[in-house]
Amino acid sequence: MQTFQKMEAISLQLPVVQRYQDNLEKLIECLEKHQDKALIVAPEVCLTGFDYMHLKTAAKFSAKALKIIKKIVDRQIVVLTLILEDKGGFVNRAIVIHKHKVVHRQEKVKLFALGNETRYFLSGKKKNIKLFEIEGVKFGLLICFELRFKTFWKQIEGADIVVIPARWGLPRKQHLEILSRALAVMNQCYVVVSNSSDADMARSSAIISPNGDVVQNDTQPQVKGIVDFRQIKRMRRYIVMN
Repeated sequence: MQTFQKMEAISLQLPVVQRYQDNLEKLIECLEKHQDKALIVAPEVCLTGFDYMHLKTAAKFSAKALKIIKKIVDRQIVVLTLILEDKGGFVNRAIVIHKHKVVHRQEKVKLFALGNETRYFLSGKKKNIKLFEIEGVKFGLLICFELRFKTFWKQIEGADIVVIPARWGLPRKQHLEILSRALAVMNQCYVVVSNSSDADMARSSAIISPNGDVVQNDTQPQVKGIVDFRQIKRMRRYIVMN
C-alpha cells in the first residue's frame, strides 16, 4: 500500500572531478544536506566518471564507497550508478539504497558506442529493466542512453516514478529534454532526470510531471521538486490508456 501522498525529490546536477574521494565527499554532503527529502537521484557514474584507463581502481573505490553510502542512507531513497567488477569484466550498475540496504540493482543494458562503453563494459540483461516497488511506490529505472529505446518504455509501464541517472552529452541536450518529457506524458508518471554538469554535458536535470510540466535549472547543483501521487491518479483517470 502506498504510504505517500506527496514525495519531495532532489535531482543532483554535479560535475565529476579527477579525484574520486572528492566526488564521494560531495555526494555525502548532498545526502546529509537533504536528509529530509524522500528521493535523491545522482548522475551516472558520479563518483568516478568513465575512467577507462583505471577501471579496476574505479571499481574498487566504488565498492568501498557503496558501503559508506549505505551506512548514511536511512529513510531516503537514493539512486546512483557505479562502475563495478563482475563476471570477469566491468559493469555500469544502478544501485537503489533505502534504509541502509541495496533494494534494487540493474546493469546498463544499452551501452553507448560513441562513448566507447561497448569496449569496456559488459551489457546487462533486458529482462532486468522492470518495475520495482519501495513502500508502495512503483519505480522504473533507465540509465542514460536507454531512454532512447521505446521497448524499455513499455517494460516500465505503470511506474509512478521513472528515475534516469545520466551522463548525457551537450550536443544532444535537446534530445534528453524531449525524450524525458515525452516519457512522463506517455507513461503518465513522474520522471526524475539527474545529469552531469561537466562542461561537455547537457545538464538538463529535471523533475517532470505526468502533465509534462518541467522543473529544471541548469545553473544549480540540484533541482528540487514534488512528486504528487494524486496528480498521477488524476491523469490516469482523465486519459485512460489501456
